Amino acid sequence: MSIDKQRFRRIATEEAWAPPDLVRRFRDAIRDGSVDDPGFRSLMGYFLFGESPRTKAIVERLQDLGERRIADMDSSGIAQQVVALTAPGVQIFDAATAAALSVEYNDRLAEACARYPDRLSPLAAVAPQDPGHAAGELERAVTRLGMKGAIINSHTRGEYLDDERFWPIFEAAEALDVPVYLHPQTPPRSMIEPFLARGLDGAIYGFGVETGLHMLRLIVSGVFDRFPKLKVIVGHLGEGIPFWLFRIDFFHRSIVATRRYASVKPLERRPSDYLRENFYVTTSGMAWEPAILFVRSVLGADRVMYAMDYPYQFVPEEVAVTDGLPISDEEKQALYATIAERVFKLGG
Repeated sequence: MSIDKQRFRRIATEEAWAPPDLVRRFRDAIRDGSVDDPGFRSLMGYFLFGESPRTKAIVERLQDLGERRIADMDSSGIAQQVVALTAPGVQIFDAATAAALSVEYNDRLAEACARYPDRLSPLAAVAPQDPGHAAGELERAVTRLGMKGAIINSHTRGEYLDDERFWPIFEAAEALDVPVYLHPQTPPRSMIEPFLARGLDGAIYGFGVETGLHMLRLIVSGVFDRFPKLKVIVGHLGEGIPFWLFRIDFFHRSIVATRRYASVKPLERRPSDYLRENFYVTTSGMAWEPAILFVRSVLGADRVMYAMDYPYQFVPEEVAVTDGLPISDEEKQALYATIAERVFKLGG
């Protein structure tokens, strides 16, 4: 199956970038042990110290926001990328360092994307370690730099955004009417050992488990009752959660009715309703027809957007899978671009 590069306008919505300075900081943190996170060492150690042609090419592509990236987009039929700082971003550093770096990297990313305004659109990095700063930086990034939302790489040093001290970030996102992309990272120290023991801590499984857990923590905590217009985007076709919706609704109802957990309060809607009304999912790393069609049927076709997961899963041939979906050209164009243009406010 070949790619028809002219037939559709394609926007890839989960595409990563890392400035050389961050790559150096990651390498230094692994060498000197200053970041005590086994998942970080496992994942970024593999990429940043790997000797295979694949890992070297990924790290090179990751740092490029110019001609090489644009050439890769052209070769695979991608008209536009929504670009964000790679996981785990600034979230592994202390609060002061993370806050300062988020400002610096947002300025750099916005400047680079401005050189290709029709091809690259930026998401803002924030430092959840300092929620007040994160909220303020998101406002600055959107109103002054023209960024299209925020990226948060799931847990921050083992802490999750369902804790109300992080909710100023959600308050800012809702007020600005921009989405928060909840991107995976490896499970935290408190849960990673069984994954590491069998090499399952990264994209193969650990990413989805950890980020799916985060999604459910947000829903059950009442975040979306407090912020009903908040938009959260997750990749990889919803990190497995769409498959579980019936069971999640059934047992959440039982848990609330029996008051089994003091921390679980009644919600205004069913958990599945929040997934359908407050979440969008992307196809990043999941170029698989049965799964794409299933998630569209469960969440609604207007909740699924295309993504490639560049450069980590830069497989141009996978674009042809989406081209070949048994849906109309109009539906494919919505999947590829129209929904993303609306959610990220692109082109205007």
